Amino acid sequence: MSQLDVDASQSPLGSGNGDGAQTLPKAEQRKVDSDYLREPLLTELANDRPQFSEDALQILKFHGSYQQDDRDRREKGKDKHWQMMLRLRSPGGRIPASLFLALDDLSNRLGDGSLRATTRQAFQMHGVAKADLKEVIGTIVRHMGSTLAACGDVNRNVMAPAAPFDKDGYPAARQLADDIADLLSPETAEGSYLDLWVDGDLSYRIKPNRNVKAARQRQLDGAVFSGDPQEPLYGDTYLPRKFKVAVTVPGDNSVDLLTQDIGLVAFSDPSGALRGCNVYVGGGMGRTHNKEETFARIADPLGYVAADQVLDLVQAILALQRDHGDRTLRRHARMKYLIHDRGIDWFRDELLARYFQGELGALRHEAKPKLTDYLGWHRHRPGMWFVGIPLLCGRLEGELKAGLRRIVETYQLEIRLTPNQDLLLCNIGTPQRAGIRQALADLGIETPDAPAPLARHAIACPALPTCGLAITESERILPDVLERLNTQLEQLAINKPILVRMTGCPNGCARPYMAEVALVGSGVNQYQLWLGGSANLQRLARPFLQRMPLEQLETTLEPLLISWRDAGGRRSLGDHVEKLGDQVVAALLGDQAVSDQAVAPT
Repeated sequence: MSQLDVDASQSPLGSGNGDGAQTLPKAEQRKVDSDYLREPLLTELANDRPQFSEDALQILKFHGSYQQDDRDRREKGKDKHWQMMLRLRSPGGRIPASLFLALDDLSNRLGDGSLRATTRQAFQMHGVAKADLKEVIGTIVRHMGSTLAACGDVNRNVMAPAAPFDKDGYPAARQLADDIADLLSPETAEGSYLDLWVDGDLSYRIKPNRNVKAARQRQLDGAVFSGDPQEPLYGDTYLPRKFKVAVTVPGDNSVDLLTQDIGLVAFSDPSGALRGCNVYVGGGMGRTHNKEETFARIADPLGYVAADQVLDLVQAILALQRDHGDRTLRRHARMKYLIHDRGIDWFRDELLARYFQGELGALRHEAKPKLTDYLGWHRHRPGMWFVGIPLLCGRLEGELKAGLRRIVETYQLEIRLTPNQDLLLCNIGTPQRAGIRQALADLGIETPDAPAPLARHAIACPALPTCGLAITESERILPDVLERLNTQLEQLAINKPILVRMTGCPNGCARPYMAEVALVGSGVNQYQLWLGGSANLQRLARPFLQRMPLEQLETTLEPLLISWRDAGGRRSLGDHVEKLGDQVVAALLGDQAVSDQAVAPT
């Protein structure tokens, strides 16, 4: 039974055919017809074609893979060079040594030789041939990894602070992220996943703890129940669109909390046990150029929930979005639009009336959030250390990748990936520090705690040549863009960092709309210019230019940077933009900031 048939009055779909039946949008019907994300993917894996059909590749996303082609090698009249991108499910960015070594082998043998740390704390592999997909995913699963639900209309990888600190609530936050990942994992689709990639070996099923098992059993109750006992939480149409959750501790905003569908700030007692969470809902970055009904949005505060009710609240929120999210127009399907259209008061009332039987209290006081990065050496418990290594754009390749493999293999270190696309080497004993420090120095990483100021927090999406949505460059040119900006700041005698983010399209994978300066691809070598986000990721930037040629970056920004310098530099650039106001900033940007080129703030 489709979830859409359970309660048609609650579903935001078009009218039916007059006899009570509904005609499902194609994207929804595809999920219903897939036999819980199995077909036509299973059938097409057996053929010798280099690419999947449209129906199969849409189901493939739920298994953690996108079909792409190498856009640098496109030639008119010739077949595309098809390849697959794989993304892992790794809550909190945790990658055991054995899994990293397997990924390194796979990327060298069956990929393009690189691994990429994503902005959601997972590794991606690129360049995998369709014929090799089963071997690659099967090997990942057999080394205790997974790609299930890393993409698709389900809950994605759950984020949490990557640092392995043993105090200040960090262990409770990490455990909660693990629990939510297991709680929101699809049930019957997991069987389909194992059938496709490890020949049905159920020993690799997710093994939730007792609390998660009890909460999953409650997915069969009340309005949380989809009506489908095979997929109690999701039903066979799953969600209208992707869904994102992050957990953190007070004061640590490494996870970009307000950009999530659900953001949880975990409070712990003196013993480290979870007390409860402040809950935020309705964030999201994706938008579409020239579609003003799409926009970036930061999450609203929902309330405080006690520890024993957190899991029930999380699955209740997901169920509400499952039932009320827009399934007729995919660009309007994220939960941020539901909350924007209906309001946070309606959302809270509907949640408490139908989906959640617990209590929501007033938000607890939080320490001021900070964008924490964990770079350099840190002791996380007596005798044990971790070291944070900066990876601009998250790309691991060449000698750096080979050298990190040698370190991980020699010392059997766990890796943790950060939302800033950096990498932590964890569980280093005090006697091992000198050897690892020297090994890193041999790779050119002598001061991991002191990368170039602009590069420290800058992130970019992959864009060209692999992403099919990219309009222009991002990752490949970010180092040059940062170098140009750094030169300009030196010439202007400005010695303060700026939070810079860059994407090749407006979908927002690098969360550009939170940056102080963001470049969002809008044409070939042209970018929207967004300004005014906050350095601690609490405020949205605003769009000022629609199609700024990248070659004009310095001349465009210089009057604004001089204004910032002359104001004394006490504020961050984002706060300076906020204080000046849009009209003054537009005037500083000059002739380019005219109305027909500006993007109306949402």
